[in-house]
Amino acid sequence: MAQSRKAAAFTRKELVAVIAVLFVLVLILVPAFQGAQQKSKRISCVCHLKQIGLAYRIWSNDNGDEYPTSAPLTNGGWRDLLSRANASTFVWTIYGTMSNELGQSPRILVCPADERKPANSFSNLANTNISYFVGVSADDTYPQSILGGDRNLGPGTTPDPEYGFSPADGKGNDVIINGPVCWSLKTHSRGNPAGAGNILLGDGSAQQVTSGNLYQNWVKNALAEKAADDKETNSPGLRLIFP
Repeated sequence: MAQSRKAAAFTRKELVAVIAVLFVLVLILVPAFQGAQQKSKRISCVCHLKQIGLAYRIWSNDNGDEYPTSAPLTNGGWRDLLSRANASTFVWTIYGTMSNELGQSPRILVCPADERKPANSFSNLANTNISYFVGVSADDTYPQSILGGDRNLGPGTTPDPEYGFSPADGKGNDVIINGPVCWSLKTHSRGNPAGAGNILLGDGSAQQVTSGNLYQNWVKNALAEKAADDKETNSPGLRLIFP
């Protein structure tokens, strides 16, 4: 009767070689997976902004072709609050006025890459449940004006390690932009020195932009449009309100 043979065991060198190969595969696959995950979150974030842009357009069609920041309180708008010193505290109410147009779900007000969590309903919505700033002077007559965007925006050309203009306490920030801005190191800019973020435009469309492109191609144009509309030569700047 033939005797059965034992399966040959790995030698120490072969085992080391296998571990080395697995280690290299992990080094290759983990960053690729993280990159794909980050890209997926950014695409989802753009989709959220597009839905918000559509809500703005629908609301505008039903309210005299004005966005909430241009319509008075008597028409369900937000314009009267802009003169208040603490207007940024109430950013959430801009989105609250569009609850019907937003599909009764506040989940789209939070970017999947943001640390903030969505509210369960519009009845308990707060600034801390919102990922997007609001462009006060934007409207659909200026398609390239800035209507909104990711909240992780800050001043200058050096990225903030946190969320830039948007404070963690949810009290909001009412900002006048008249110079360079850049995306902070949060949200979509993790590991990207050029910065990466999304903006919502006056026509309801959304764009993915780097920090440099944001200022050169969008902020400067928005400032020029605002100055022309106001017929001012010394326009104070572009007003953005952060949650």
